[in-house]
Order: sequence, then structure tokens, then C-alpha cells
Amino acid sequence: MITADCFATEPWALTETPLNMELLPQSESVFALSNGHVGWRGNLDEGEPHGMPGTYLNGFHELHPLPYSERAHGYPESGQTVINVTNGKVIRLLVDDTPFDLRYGRLLKHERVLDLRAGQLQRECEWKSPAGHTIQVRAARLVSFTQRAIAAVAYEVEAIDTSVAVVVQSELIANEELPTPANDPRAAVALTSPLDPEDDEAVGNRLRLIHRTRRSGLRVATAADHVVEGPPGTRTSCESKPDVARLTVTSRLAPGQKLRIEKTVAYGWSGVRSLPALRDQVEAALVAAADAGWRGLATEQRKYLDEFWARSDVEVDGDAELQQAVRFALFHVLQAGARAEECALPSKGLTGTGYDGHSFWDTEIFVLPLLIYTSPDGAAEALRWRQRTLPQARIRARQLGLRGAAFPWRTIDGSECSAYWPAGTAAFHINAGIADAVARYVSATGDAEFGRTIGLELLVETARLWMSLGHFDAAGTFHIDGVTGPDEYSAIKDDNLYTNLMAGRNLRTAAETAVRWRRETAAMGVGKKEVAAWIEAAKSVHVPYNECLGVHEQHAGFTRQERWNFEETRFDQYPLMLHFPYFDIYRKQVVKQADLILAMYTCGDSFSAEQKERNFAYYESCTVRDSSLSACCQAIIAAEVGHDELAYEYVVEAALMDLRDLEHNTRDGLHIASLAGTWMALACGFGGMRHNGDVLSFRPGLPDNLTRLAFHIRAFGCILCVEISAGGVMYTLEAGSSMTIQHYDESLSLVLGSPIYRSISKAPRQAAPAQPAGRPPGRTQVQDEMYAQRTDSRDEESS
Repeated sequence: MITADCFATEPWALTETPLNMELLPQSESVFALSNGHVGWRGNLDEGEPHGMPGTYLNGFHELHPLPYSERAHGYPESGQTVINVTNGKVIRLLVDDTPFDLRYGRLLKHERVLDLRAGQLQRECEWKSPAGHTIQVRAARLVSFTQRAIAAVAYEVEAIDTSVAVVVQSELIANEELPTPANDPRAAVALTSPLDPEDDEAVGNRLRLIHRTRRSGLRVATAADHVVEGPPGTRTSCESKPDVARLTVTSRLAPGQKLRIEKTVAYGWSGVRSLPALRDQVEAALVAAADAGWRGLATEQRKYLDEFWARSDVEVDGDAELQQAVRFALFHVLQAGARAEECALPSKGLTGTGYDGHSFWDTEIFVLPLLIYTSPDGAAEALRWRQRTLPQARIRARQLGLRGAAFPWRTIDGSECSAYWPAGTAAFHINAGIADAVARYVSATGDAEFGRTIGLELLVETARLWMSLGHFDAAGTFHIDGVTGPDEYSAIKDDNLYTNLMAGRNLRTAAETAVRWRRETAAMGVGKKEVAAWIEAAKSVHVPYNECLGVHEQHAGFTRQERWNFEETRFDQYPLMLHFPYFDIYRKQVVKQADLILAMYTCGDSFSAEQKERNFAYYESCTVRDSSLSACCQAIIAAEVGHDELAYEYVVEAALMDLRDLEHNTRDGLHIASLAGTWMALACGFGGMRHNGDVLSFRPGLPDNLTRLAFHIRAFGCILCVEISAGGVMYTLEAGSSMTIQHYDESLSLVLGSPIYRSISKAPRQAAPAQPAGRPPGRTQVQDEMYAQRTDSRDEESS
């Protein structure tokens, strides 16, 4: 578990001091660097000790057979897993023939800093060798936002108290030995030596390795160049083998003298390009990077991030740790998608192999809203990737006997690769999430060309899926049976409320778009009769409701099921799916992640204020948050129904999901959707932001824990700053000529240079609903540990 004292609390950096060997896997995820195309885990420069080596290229994967005890029609045949490709980070160091290894000698100082404005991982350590010789190592690395294929390291060794002979080995390493994965379905499939060597070369200060996967047939080329600065007598030599290329630098350093190596690494991969083409591609990337050099790359990186923070920063006053966590979250979401061009956004970004590097439904529902309102080009790229995978989605729909497109539950290349069909194949709501993201993007940006082409095709094919999946009963009500909603503890259910409402939105949006682009829609074979059917289904979709309890049902019959025995469930038995059979979970009232609660955010106009309040209270009592996707949704609705302090605890939990390792699997990579959800929880929770049609509305309010919240929204060709304090809210138009927004029920017309201040309404304080025993939200596990102790004591007394 990552504790509060692991990282210093500061606004623009994450500083680790001292080094905690037991938390290396977690810190490697936290300190990971990426640009959405290339990802480097935060391993120590010398390669060892490590928790899990990791170098990833977005979309680069290997196939593996999916084992089934019994085969059936429609089961996916191949799994996909992200591969640890050629490691270019490694720079080994020997001091007087003794390896610089932090497990030996005496570590006098060690500090690592993730600089959120510089976009670098910086390191400084002082070490006394077993022979008593002291050296200082300073290192910095970056993965370039401006040069997509490039990552770089600056590594410097200084002799402190005596003259030392040093040897530095800068390497490219393929097919690294990886630790055995944990017995956890959230971890990755282990593939042994997945890369077959094709070419290796070492000439001068340049290294190159080229490999290819056996099953997926993807080729990866990695090349490195070096600039070496040292005292007279410094020498270099190089060598290469199929899986290792190495530059060796030898030097003798007097006290105060330094040896500095600047290493630039280029990556390229393709499933169609030839070996010579990829070789030339990475060599060209190195030439381009050489023009900038380390200092130029660092300058470009800082400029890129300055522009990002100017449009995307969220300021939180009153909780310094939350402020740090929010910027950490924004930085890692940026890293996940900045240069992901033509590829998916994996649920772990490129920070680890969790979930095999797959992309899920959470991209469109949690990550894209942040991108749409801060970096819309990134959102457009993600949706273009979905459109490019339509052929696979259409094939999948045909396999399932459906029309339209059935987008995959988990995937890397667009093909379904989930072997567990109740949580995978049946989770059709991903289609509606994609449609929702299309509608948000087109409305917020006014990108008519995108809406006419890519957006229209996605909306039509997703609408067709719902019409073939659902059916009208004798009374004319539209039902969607046998599906799995966002809550994976309720599988294969009839009329999941979230799915039904989102499908209805999908159908309405598709119909409206089809009417707008009649010629293009006709070319896709869509006629008036089909559009009319979409409209009728959207109007008639069934919304499960329990009249006796006065609450909506997560799915038909949910409220009549037996409730889970939370009082008898120990803290160490969460997450439930690792300790109880799904059969038992599926038939009980227990919620893994906010499902109906999420529907009250995405489809809020389908509920009255009173219904939201009752629903929230009911589902709080059975939601255990075994998913990182839950807290941010609960924060939004808690804030809306007047439970500001509870909302605050949920915001904190979402923000600290990885900095405190609350799900106990940060070692496998960060939870990108939860990090993006932190922004949603602040902007849509305490900011009360909603996007309905072509209007942004706000119902702001702050909990007592915070004194100020400020964030920016890009929409309708404008940039809006929303600044909330205890007394009121200031709306400032920072770019664009004019903009109309809704403040509660008042329409405000904003013009450039003329802020508008309004007071805010604070709902009367009322008792917040309770969560399941032992599952309160917040930044620490103290409450959970206390509950575990109480449970243990109760067990001892009963025995």
C-alpha cells in the first residue's frame, strides 16, 4: 500500500524520498512516462532492481489462443496482449568493477521527481560502493510530446571523494525476463520471448534492433544514438547481438569530474511495412531528434506542457494533496492520449500491462469528456480509431446474429478478445457510450465535417445494433434483454436501466443526425421508415421502477433480489470477484461500480430531483466500489443531491486511486479512467456542469473542505473559465466573441473581457446515506482496517 508519506505534497511535482524497494512496482507505474505512442515505465535507469520492466508501443501486441473447456458459436478465438518491447532505458554503471546496484553498498541519498511542468522524470542519488568510494548519479528522462517516436535520457556520473574507474553500458534489450504475473484477472497474460529477432547493428555510437512477433506479425524497430562527454581518456566501444545492442563507455573520474551520456531512442512499428522501411524510419527519427539534442527536446517538452496547462489546469484550494493529485491525474491522462494517433486509449495507458493493455468502454464515458472540453483533437482521434474498427465491429455483430456494429468489450486492434462473454459480449452499452461521445464532440466543437462523415457512420451502425438487439412487447414498450450494464456484478439481465436510457439517446441522436444529413444517410441505406423506428424505440424504451420502494431498478427485478451480506464480508474479501463465485454475486443486490448512478449523470433529464435523491440513497447502501470507475460517478451525483462532504470524499478517492494504490493493483499500471473521472467529479460534481444540446449549464457549489475551485472549458469555439469560491462563482470568457450559458435557471450572455459573478445556492445539510459495512470512501484505508479488526474480534468472540 502506498502511504501518505511516500511522496512529498507539492503543487507541480511528485517527489519520492527515500526509495522504497517494496513499492518498486507501484512507483514504476506512478513514474511512468508516455506520449500515447511510446511508454516507458519508471524503472530505475540501471534496469535492476525492478518490479516489472516495461516499454510499450500503443497498439503493438501479440495474439494468443483463448482456452475454452467447451467451444460455442461466437466465442472470440484469439486473445491480445500488450508486449514489453525493446527496452531503451537501460544504462548500467560499474564503479571500480562493482555494479552500481542499490541493493549493495550504502545508499546515502535517493530522490526521484516527476516534474509535471517539465514532463520529465528526474533522479538524483548518492551511493557509497562496498569498497568505500562515493559517487553521485543524476539522471533525467522524457518521452517527447513533440517528436512522437522519441524518448531520451540524460545520465551523469560524478566522483565525489576519490578517483574512480567507471564503465557505463547503454543498452537496447529485447525479450527481457519478466516476473510471473499475479493470480489476478486484472493482470496480464505472460508471454515468454514474444519477439523474434530480424536485424541487429552497432556502429559508432548508434545501436539498432529489429524484431517481429510470431502470431500477430507486427514488426518493431528500435534505434539509439548517444552523445558522450567525459574527461580526456574516455573511450567508447559497441556491439550487437540478436536481443542486445550495447554501447560501452569507460572513463576515470577524479573527484569533481563527471561523465555525461545523452541517449536518444527512436521506436517504430508496423504490421505492413518492410524491414528496410522501418529501419530507415527510426534512423530518420534519430536524425530529427539530433537537431534538437537533449536540451532542445527538453525545451520543446516544457513549451508543449505550458500550453496544455494553460488550457487544462484545475486549481483546487483547501486541500494541497488533492491539488497535487488532480494535476497528477491530468498529466497522466494527457500522456495516455496526446500522440495516440490511429490507436486506442488503453485502460492503463502505457504505464503497465494490466488488463493486457486493452481498451474498454471507459474511454468514451470517462476519458473523452475530459479531452472534448480541454483537448478536443485528442477526442477526435480516439473516435476516428473507433470508426476505423467498424469492419471488425460489423463482423462481430453478424457473428452474434445482429445488425449494425457490435463494438468489442476489450480490445487492442478492434477485435473482441474477452473470453468471458457475460461481462464481455453482453456489455453492449459500449455502443451507446461511443454514440454519446460523438454527440458531445460534435456539439462542443461544431465540427460539422466530422459529424457528417465519421460521426454519422458511428451513429447509424450503433443505432442499428439496438434495433436488432431490442424488441417491442405487445404494449409497444421497447425492451433490451439479456445484457450486462456497467455493473459487472449484475450480468445477463433484462432492461438494464443505464443501457436502455443510453440506447434511447443513441437512437434519438442517430435519427436527428440522419435527418440533418439526408443525402449521406441515404447512401448508407437508411430510409425514412428506419429513422421512424429509431424514434419510436427511443420514446418507448422501458425504464424499470419499483413503485413500492419509490426507486428505479438497476435492471428489471434488481430490488427483489436478496441483498448481499455485507456485515459478514471481511475487508480482505474485497474485491468480491476474487473471493466469491460469480454465480453467487450475480443473483444478489451488490453493485461493483456505479451503474444506475452513472445513468443519472449521463441521462439526468430522465429523473426528477426527488428520484435522484432516493435512488442515490438506495444504491449507496449496496455499492462496494470494487471498480475504480465508481467513485467519480458517485461524487457527481452526491454533489447534485446535496451531499457535498460525501462527494468530496469520493473525489479524493478517485484522485488518489493510484497515488495511494487503493485498488491494490497500481503495480499493473495506472487507472486512466479514474484519473480522468477526477476531472469529471470536480467540473460536473462541484461545478455542476452539464452539456445538453448546444448549451452548457452549471449548478456550482463547494464542500466545506475546499475554499476555491477553478477550471477551463473549451466549447462552441470559446474558452470559459469557471471559478468557484464559498460565496459565489465567476464566469469569464477568455477566448471567443460571446457565449451563452445557464447558471441554475438563469441564462447568462458572456462576452470577452466582461466576467459575470453570481451567488451560489447551497442545499440544506442533511445526513448522507451510509455505504456497505467497511466500505466508506476516502483517502486512506484506516476505516477499512478498523472494520477488519472489528470483524476479526467478532469472529474470535463467536468461536
